[in-house]
Amino acid sequence: MVKFAYFPGCVAKGSAREVEDAMQAVIKGLNIELVEMPGAACCGAGIMKQANHQLQLALNARTFAIAESQGLDVLTPCATCQGNMYEDLKMLLDDEVLRGEINDVLERTCGMRFEGNLRMRHLLDVLVEDIGLDVIGDKVLNPIDFPVAGYYGAPMLQGGANGDDDSFNPSYFEKLITALGGEAVEYDGRVKSVGFPALLHQEKTAMRQTGAVLSEAKQAGARIMASACPLSHFNLDTYQVQAGRVSGKDTSMPVIHLPELVAFALGYHVDRFAQLRTRVLVIGN
Repeated sequence: MVKFAYFPGCVAKGSAREVEDAMQAVIKGLNIELVEMPGAACCGAGIMKQANHQLQLALNARTFAIAESQGLDVLTPCATCQGNMYEDLKMLLDDEVLRGEINDVLERTCGMRFEGNLRMRHLLDVLVEDIGLDVIGDKVLNPIDFPVAGYYGAPMLQGGANGDDDSFNPSYFEKLITALGGEAVEYDGRVKSVGFPALLHQEKTAMRQTGAVLSEAKQAGARIMASACPLSHFNLDTYQVQAGRVSGKDTSMPVIHLPELVAFALGYHVDRFAQLRTRVLVIGN
């Protein structure tokens, strides 16, 4: 069993409960233990630091300190959380003066210290590097037997934030899709931004970015898309019709979360898997 401190991200236990449901199935099927971190705060999602990066650093350092007290690395299913928290972790580790300033804040406010004895991990690289594709493949009960476009989420595509995968030409998602029985679709948009959180203030630009990613995946033969970023999923799924209107492109495609794809393949939530297959038949053409 592999064990991690669990940072689900704000949406996984809020507006995207399907992520949390699927995560619980994935860890059961793959013998992963996730330890909750009571009181862990929002990572900032790339927004908070625009107004007050010191506050964001202090909040994330506090989360790191909680994980350190548990003796564990942190696992998240969210590419935005992963990229944001990895950047802050690296900044704190590289800058001793800054780390001291943030630790002063932590000690005054909550009696904690951050030492840097942990790693930030995303579910995708844990599945590939810690669990292993062969192990996952052996546990597949419902092969994902249609072409799948993996979407990484731009924030985690930086050196060190996505395990040993290549930040510029990653392959972990494609290898995982293949291990789950699917056909991994190759398309350039898998590493491009869909404009979250720019959606909040540059909606048309974000919708054009989203439309380009979806239409390119569809043109490359994808029947569905799976996203490693629940925040990007808002653009790709909830705003899909709007993205089609703004971009003038064909954006009609079922979009699910990475943990759902794995959970379905392992035999969990079969009713949702049946619904997905119906969606693929209806709109995934």
